[in-house]
Amino acid sequence: MTQPDFSSIRSLADVTPELMTKFSEGTFTDLLGLKFTELTADSVAAEWVVTPQQFQPAGIVNGGVYCTVIETLASVAGSAWLGEKGNVVGVNNNTDFLRAVREGKLRGVATPVHRGRSQQLWLVVITDEQDRTVARGQVRLQNMYAQN
Repeated sequence: MTQPDFSSIRSLADVTPELMTKFSEGTFTDLLGLKFTELTADSVAAEWVVTPQQFQPAGIVNGGVYCTVIETLASVAGSAWLGEKGNVVGVNNNTDFLRAVREGKLRGVATPVHRGRSQQLWLVVITDEQDRTVARGQVRLQNMYAQN
């Protein structure tokens, strides 16, 4: 399989949702089937289909799946906002699980709460096909500025 050429990408600010999905192939989020649907400096969204491989023993989506999606969307959004100035790293992920899910398509949307000089705070809400909130989380990111 030929790897796509990402050499022209200077930061996530230059990436489309389709390219981010392609860029994620072979990663942990790819195992979940996460597909990016929106990617701007102000909002990142993605969706995935629930499968039994995502279940905990009780037959519902494992909370770690929600934590992973929340961390991913916030980090991609924060990186897109920071752009060529540097990268971000997550320093806190606080996720609440609100509704059990056994099937269907889920959607996560990240929006900024605060974007400062040293840190960012993003809210991510995950909803089901009936637009009910099933999980929500906040991720605090540390801005890591590029060294020139």
